[in-house]
Amino acid sequence: MRCPFCAHDDTQVKDSRPTEDNASIRRRRQCSSCGARFTTFERVQLREVVVVKSGLNGEDGRREPFDRSKLEHSVALACRKRGIDQERLDQLISGIQRQVETSGEAEVPSSHIGELVMEGLRQIDSVAYIRFASVYRDFSEARDFEEFASTVQQAAKE
Repeated sequence: MRCPFCAHDDTQVKDSRPTEDNASIRRRRQCSSCGARFTTFERVQLREVVVVKSGLNGEDGRREPFDRSKLEHSVALACRKRGIDQERLDQLISGIQRQVETSGEAEVPSSHIGELVMEGLRQIDSVAYIRFASVYRDFSEARDFEEFASTVQQAAKE
């Protein structure tokens, strides 16, 4: 593993342990050149999955490899300042990644991933759910928020 500080190729693993959800291994490493310490995470990747991107006006067909960090970033933005436990968000992201990788499909539409995120956030936090939906469904007016929030409130009452 290359050192992120000095780019030296020789680093040593000082400690390894599973994460709390047992979905990855956390490794503490130390660079033999500069002495810096850093953490890496090792996850199982079941298969290469390509995401078929969609534009605002339907499928535009661009393809790119599935990137967990993009998923993490989107969920983090929706959950910002909501006080949601990071472990719970990691479980959500790992669950979505597992669903995508075990679907049996080599190509997955971005819309499917978006729906999985919305379903997960709906169960965790209604504000994060609405925030994510506002970007995912491209809300353009305050009325869009009002209509969507009212459906969330009605579902919560049922």
